[in-house]
Amino acid sequence: MKKIEHLGIAVKDLAASNQLFEKLLGVGPYREEEVASEGVRTSFFKNGPNKIELLEAMTEDGPIAKFLAKKGEGVHHVAFAVEDIKAEIKRLKKEGFTILNETPKRGADNKWVAFVHPKTTNGVLVELCQEIGK
Repeated sequence: MKKIEHLGIAVKDLAASNQLFEKLLGVGPYREEEVASEGVRTSFFKNGPNKIELLEAMTEDGPIAKFLAKKGEGVHHVAFAVEDIKAEIKRLKKEGFTILNETPKRGADNKWVAFVHPKTTNGVLVELCQEIGK
């Protein structure tokens, strides 16, 4: 893993949260998009070399909706940038981690993504991210 790619924060209202984070960081989101496969609407903010992803549920039965119902708004996941997502999935499986989607899927911000089950990472949902095209 190269670095923390971004922190994902589950929010109830993306528009209101965008305004809040714009005030907090002094800059608006650089990207907003929907990821239909995950039932989520996202926005990304840059803060120096770091990124924050805000995630709003688009459906009542998607992973963000379930997270919000169970835990409320807050940090949802930590994403790490990787060079070769398939090799990283294989390595982590060998180390005993449970991978939620062993086949990378298209995520937000032009990334291939896979998730590591929080039961195997001390309660933290870990996302692996590889730039599409690499």
